[in-house]
Amino acid sequence: MPTVVMIGTRKGLWIATSDDERADWRLTGPHHDMEEVYSCMIDTRGGAPRLLVGTSSPWFGPQVRWSDDLGVTWHETPGGGIRFDEGSGDAVERVWQLTPGLEPDVVWTGTEPGAVWRSEDQGRTFALVRGLWEHPHREQWGAGYGGQAFRTILPHPSDPDSVTVAISSGGVYQSADAGRTWAPRNVGLRAEFYPEGQQYPEFGQCVHKIARHPDRPERLFLQNHGGVYRSDDHGGTWESIAAGLPAEFGFPIVVDPHDPETVYVFPLLGSDRRYPADARAAVWRSRDAGSTWEPLADGLPEQFWVGVMRDAMTADDHDRVGLYLGARNGAVWCNPDAGADTGAGWRTVAANLPDVMAVRAASYAPA
Repeated sequence: MPTVVMIGTRKGLWIATSDDERADWRLTGPHHDMEEVYSCMIDTRGGAPRLLVGTSSPWFGPQVRWSDDLGVTWHETPGGGIRFDEGSGDAVERVWQLTPGLEPDVVWTGTEPGAVWRSEDQGRTFALVRGLWEHPHREQWGAGYGGQAFRTILPHPSDPDSVTVAISSGGVYQSADAGRTWAPRNVGLRAEFYPEGQQYPEFGQCVHKIARHPDRPERLFLQNHGGVYRSDDHGGTWESIAAGLPAEFGFPIVVDPHDPETVYVFPLLGSDRRYPADARAAVWRSRDAGSTWEPLADGLPEQFWVGVMRDAMTADDHDRVGLYLGARNGAVWCNPDAGADTGAGWRTVAANLPDVMAVRAASYAPA
């Protein structure tokens, strides 16, 4: 089956297509030239892929656009995109997350400032999730270096009332009643930037990304500002799985779509040195839920002084799962057999693009 990859950058969107071998790529772009693209989504729930993108322009503000023909034509949300009520005094600055819901037409989005929105018409219009926006903790949420935003939204794969979200810097929150009420779920997560004796607060952690496998939804994997964690009780408690990694800091975390035991991270040395150990690019893979780790580096550069952002690593849904990596130097790679024993090798999808912020990939049935 064909493969489509969306590459969001600080200066527009590129779209790459290939076959199921994922060896040769055709690239189009820039779409939405000179607009910042922090979020992408490939919706294959209706058969033909719908591409959704969150853009931000200094002239026109944030917008959600979609295409049903792989980027040949685009449509946008009416009334200027996602907006707070007129007169509220609040304004959306960026769209940081786009996520398909459990129901066929539902799309969730996370924005800056920290708010979650829900669409019931495939991303045409969005409504504010007021239970989270009006949460009593909100006034105390901080802002990470990249701003305050919900960069993880995980709808439960079988329970439409359950959704897990994470904000930087506020931590993990979970709703069991379709978003009406929310509870923090941060027990065991360390906030290393707090003073000694106060580093395990009820909320306030800087969570970079959470992932889970639909076949085992009670298990969550989390990349924190400083730490890699697993929860086996739906986020009720967290334990560190960072032993064996070259560093505990990083941004993305990805679960293999075919194996709930396999998880991938891209460690960086720290918040003050946002490049990998020894400046050697490597994705680290665990095939036992974080008990042991191994690097997948064949084909990646040895002199690598840049980072990989929260949404710039992703997996496709082929039988031979492919993993994708986009870097802040404008390069994107694919490992077309990342789940194999050897991990195969990394191949270049694109190079010399602007700063890569988001990568999404999927197979699709051609029309």
